Amino acid sequence: MARYSKKAQSKVKRAMEEKKGGKLKSGRSGKKVTSRKQAIAIGLSEARKEGAKVPKKAAAKKKSAPKKKAATKRKTATKRKTARKKSSSKK
Repeated sequence: MARYSKKAQSKVKRAMEEKKGGKLKSGRSGKKVTSRKQAIAIGLSEARKEGAKVPKKAAAKKKSAPKKKAATKRKTATKRKTARKKSSSKK
């Protein structure tokens, strides 16, 4: 069973041909599209708007907590411990 309908395929083909000809423009900015992936995305979005059979967009992946923050906390904790040891030894 085909994932993409003929209508979707033709929209992507048209977008790719326009990109190769240098006539494909992006939505709001109107800048010339140079990326192959962007041309495909434009074709698929047009097909979706017209109701063609196109799989749903991939869900955005959740970002994990930044690892750098955890590392900086550890560094400051070790600095404090060493500072306490030095100050207690001076007394």
